[in-house]
Amino acid sequence: MSDHILKTMKLSVTGNIATLTLTREKALNAMNQDFFNDFNSMLKTLSANNDVKALIITGKGNGFTVGADLKNLPINEELDLGKSLRENFLPMVMGIKKLNVPTIAAVNGYAAGAGMGLMLACDFTIAARNANFVQAFINIALVPDAGSSYFLPQLIGRARATEMMMLGENITAEEAYKIGLIYKVTTEDQLMEQSLKLANKLAQKPSSALIQIRELLDASHENTLSEQLEAEAKAQQIAGKNENFIEGVAAFNEKREPKFK
Repeated sequence: MSDHILKTMKLSVTGNIATLTLTREKALNAMNQDFFNDFNSMLKTLSANNDVKALIITGKGNGFTVGADLKNLPINEELDLGKSLRENFLPMVMGIKKLNVPTIAAVNGYAAGAGMGLMLACDFTIAARNANFVQAFINIALVPDAGSSYFLPQLIGRARATEMMMLGENITAEEAYKIGLIYKVTTEDQLMEQSLKLANKLAQKPSSALIQIRELLDASHENTLSEQLEAEAKAQQIAGKNENFIEGVAAFNEKREPKFK
């Protein structure tokens, strides 16, 4: 087991599973400049570790993350929130999307604002029953960011996304599951156990194919049917030349479990 302890988070690697724990619990893991610096550092560390097969992101305390830290935000005419999004939030979301391992958000408490954006960028979300989800931007006269306006309509439809974004009201973990926002709900004490169970399942799958599936799913939002069929053909051409495909077919024919690399 190895730990990388930063100012606002800790990255732990046990075997082939990495766990990122956000540690600004007194601030409900709100995102400040240290957070973004640490997140970039974490992405570089993780990208350099070829042994990791899955990443779990969770929060310490009562919050997964409530998004941008508003307490020290300078409210004046020089404030440029667009610049902040381009320099900090965009690299965070795209960094998660570009990781070559499947990602799991283990939501332990409040996921609000850009915290939901981080969660939505992950491949799976498992939430504790006490978790709450809120698109809080409207409550301070802002618009959704960190990819929320892209991810949410695709996941839960235009009507539900409009409700969350324009009303800015909390929804519970159970409601989030019912509307297709998250993968699973569990008890608070089972959250990490269930997340690790899922991570280990994913770690047994061929990483190359998992990442291609993510890319196909993302592309399907904007492609026509013919474009998506072509994207599938290109992805399958690559998959068919991967040694994991040879192993998969051999294991199928030999009636055994495959050993993917």
